[in-house]
Amino acid sequence: MSILLVTAILLFGSEVLALFPDCVNGPLRNNTVCDTSASSLSRATALISLFTIEEKLINTGNTSPGVPRLGLPPYQWWQEALHGVASSPGVKFSDSGDYSYATSFPQPILMGAAFDDSLITDVATVVSTEVRAFNNANRAGLDFWTPNINPFKDPRWGRGQETPGEDPFHLSSYVHALINGLQGGYDPKYKRIVATCKHFAGYDIESWNGNFRYQFDAQMQIQDMVEYYLPPFQSCARDSNVGAFMCSYNAVNGVPTCADPYLLQNILREHWGWTNEQQWVVSDCDAVQNIYLPHEWASSREQAVADALNAGTDINCGTYYQNHLPAAFAQGLFNESTLDRALIRQYSSLIRLGYFDPPESQPYRQYDFSNVNTPEAQQLAYRAAVEGITLLKNDGLLPLSLSPSSSIALIGDWADATQQMQGNYYGRPPYLHSPLYAARQLNVTVNYAQGIGGQGDPTTDNWRPVWQAAEASDLIIFAGGIDNSVESEGNDRVSIAWSGGQLDMIGQLAIYGKPMIVLQMGGGQIDSSPLVNNPNISALLWGGYPGQDGGVALFDIITGKAAPAGRLPTTQYPASYIHEVPMTDMSLRPGPHNPGRTYKWYNGTAVFEFGSGLHYTNFTAQIQSSLQQSYSISTLLATCRASNATYLDRCPFSPSTLEVTISNTGNVSSDYVTLLFLTGSFGPAPYPKKSLVAYQRLFSISPQSTSTANLNLTLGSLARVDEQGNKVLYPGDYALMVDIQPMAMVNFTLTGNPVVLDEWPQPPKNRKGSGVEGLEGYFAGGYGSDVAQETVS
Repeated sequence: MSILLVTAILLFGSEVLALFPDCVNGPLRNNTVCDTSASSLSRATALISLFTIEEKLINTGNTSPGVPRLGLPPYQWWQEALHGVASSPGVKFSDSGDYSYATSFPQPILMGAAFDDSLITDVATVVSTEVRAFNNANRAGLDFWTPNINPFKDPRWGRGQETPGEDPFHLSSYVHALINGLQGGYDPKYKRIVATCKHFAGYDIESWNGNFRYQFDAQMQIQDMVEYYLPPFQSCARDSNVGAFMCSYNAVNGVPTCADPYLLQNILREHWGWTNEQQWVVSDCDAVQNIYLPHEWASSREQAVADALNAGTDINCGTYYQNHLPAAFAQGLFNESTLDRALIRQYSSLIRLGYFDPPESQPYRQYDFSNVNTPEAQQLAYRAAVEGITLLKNDGLLPLSLSPSSSIALIGDWADATQQMQGNYYGRPPYLHSPLYAARQLNVTVNYAQGIGGQGDPTTDNWRPVWQAAEASDLIIFAGGIDNSVESEGNDRVSIAWSGGQLDMIGQLAIYGKPMIVLQMGGGQIDSSPLVNNPNISALLWGGYPGQDGGVALFDIITGKAAPAGRLPTTQYPASYIHEVPMTDMSLRPGPHNPGRTYKWYNGTAVFEFGSGLHYTNFTAQIQSSLQQSYSISTLLATCRASNATYLDRCPFSPSTLEVTISNTGNVSSDYVTLLFLTGSFGPAPYPKKSLVAYQRLFSISPQSTSTANLNLTLGSLARVDEQGNKVLYPGDYALMVDIQPMAMVNFTLTGNPVVLDEWPQPPKNRKGSGVEGLEGYFAGGYGSDVAQETVS
C-alpha cells in the first residue's frame, strides 16, 4: 500500500495529473467500464470488481494512486474554482505562456449582488470551459470542490465572501444557475465538470473567541435548519442534480456531519432523492480525523473512519481513510460492500465525465488554451463586476463629469489593489486592473497616496503624502475597507466597524470640503453610518472583491460609463451588533442573546438593509398580473396533484408568473433588479418581516421607457416551516411587495386548512458519541458555546 501511495505522490509531483485510462489497448479494454453503451453504474461496478481489497482501501483519499496493474492512472479529486480556475492540489499553472493564467471573476459575494442568474450561468460556463482546457493539457482534474453555498448570516464570518449572500432563496436560485453552467446542464450526456456543494451543513464559523470550526457543535432547531441552513443544499441535490457534496468540519446537534447518516443518508440521499447517479460525498480536508479528535465522537481512530464511511462519506480529503480503514476493516467495523459503494460512486462520476470514453466523441476533450481567457471571457469578468457594484450614497456628485483639467486624489490601501481584488480561492489572472490603473486611463491628473495600510495598520507613519495628494486635487476618492488580512478561511472578524485609523483619515479628508467618494471594499459589510452621516462625503460605493477588471469597473461606474444597479446581498448592521449576539448562536429569530439574524428577523435598525442599492435614475413599479383576492388551499393542492408533481412545493401558484412593469422616469439608461418579497400573518409566530420569493434583473431600461419582469411563484414560495421542519401551506393574509420600500404591493388571502407540502424526516433520538477515554471534556468550547446550547435545549 505504501508503494502505491508513494508512486501516486511522485506522479502528482511531476504534474502528470489528468492521465486517461486507455480503453483501446490497455488492460481494461475488454472490461465493461470501457463499454460506452453500458450504464455508468454497470461500468463502475465492473471496474471496482477488479480491485483487490488493498487497492480499494488505498483509493479512498483525495489523492488516489489508481491501480497501475489495470492501467488505471492516479487521480486527484481536489480542484478549486470558486470564481475561476484556482490554485489547488490538482491545478497546475505553468510558469509562463500557455496555462499560466485563467480568467479571474469577482468573488461570489459581489456576483450575488448582481441578482442575475443568467450571468451566473455564463460565468460558470466559462469556468468549466477553461477547466476542460486545463484538463486536456494534464493540468487539472475534472472534479471541483465548489461552490460554497452556506448562507452568510453573520457578518463576522471570514468565508462569507465565498457565498452569494444571506438569503436562502437567493442562494438556492444562484446555485441552480451556477450548476447549470459548471456541469453543462442538469442531466447531460457528458458533464463539463463535477461541482461540489459545500459545506454540508451549518458551517459558518472559522475561529471566533476560542470556538474553532474543527470542533464547533452547531446547535440549531430543526425549524431553522430546514428554513435557513439547508435550502441551498436542497437546490443542489434535489433540484440541480449536482455531482458531489462536501460534509463540513463542524457537528450539527452533537453529531459530526461527516459521520451523520441522518444528514448524509436520510436527508441528502433519501429525502432529496440524490441517488440516481451514484453521486459522492467528500469530507472537508481532515474532517474525518476531527470525528475522533477534537469532536471525540468515536472512541478510536478505526471507529472514526468506519463511522464516516458507513454514514456515506465516500472520499476522505486527507490520509485518514488510507491509514486507518485497513485496521477498521480487520475489526469488522464496516463491510466490503460499503467500501465498494463508495468507490462505485466515485468512478461512476468519472464515467459521466467521459473519463473512459474516446476523446473524439466528446466536444469538451477538444478544448485547448485558445479557449482560456478569451475576449468574451474578459468582457464577462468586467460585466460581472459592474453588475454587482452597489451604490449606497449619492448626493448628486455621481456620475462624475471630468475634464482634462480635473485632478483626483486616489487614496487608501485599496487604491492600487491588485491581488486584493481576487479575495480567496484564487488562481493566476491574466491581469489585475486596479483602481489606480483605471484612473490613469482617464484624461485627468491622478495624485496617488496609499496612506493607511488597512484595518491592521494603527500607525500614522505614511499619512503625510495623503494630505499632499488631497491638497493638490479637485476631487478625493478613498478606497479602503477590509480584505483577506481580516476576513478569510480560518479567520473570522472581531469587529464590523471601520478601524479608528481609517475613520480618522476619512474624516480629515472630508474636512477639505472637496467632493469626496468612498469605495467600501471587501466581502463582509462594515458599519458605514459615519460616512452616510457626513455631509462632506458625497458618495459611497460597495465594491466587494471585483476580480481581474475590478478597478476599471469601479471607475466606469464613477464616471457614468456604466450605471450602478447592484443590491446588497447581506444586511449592513450597526457596529454594536457584535455585542448583541455571539457567532455561536445559530438561531434566526430574536431571543435573549440575539436581536435576530438577516433582514427577515433582525429587530434593530440596519445601516443598509438587504437589497439596498441606488441608481443614477428613478424607477417606479406596477404589478400587472391579476391576483384573486382569495385562494382555496384545497383547490391549489388539487391542481398540483393533478399534474403528478413529484414535489408539491415546486407546483406553480396561480398565476404562476407575476408580471411587474418597471418604468424608468429619469434621464439615465440603467439596469434594474426587481426584488419580490412576501409578507403577512400566516403560519407559526413570530412572523418574518418579509421573505424574498423571486427576483429578475432587467437590462438597459432607457429613460422614459418600461420593461417587464416575469416573476415565477410556486406553492413553496408561500409556505412556512413548522417546528418539526415540515413545509406547510397555511391559511392567512398574504402580501407581495416589489423592492425594499416597497414600490408596489398586492394582497390576497389563502383559506382552508393547513396542508403539508413536504414532510421532514425527524432525527433519531439521543444521539451521542462514545468519547475518547482519558480526554473527556478536554476540548472545551470557547466563549459563547454555552449560549449555543441554550438556544436548542
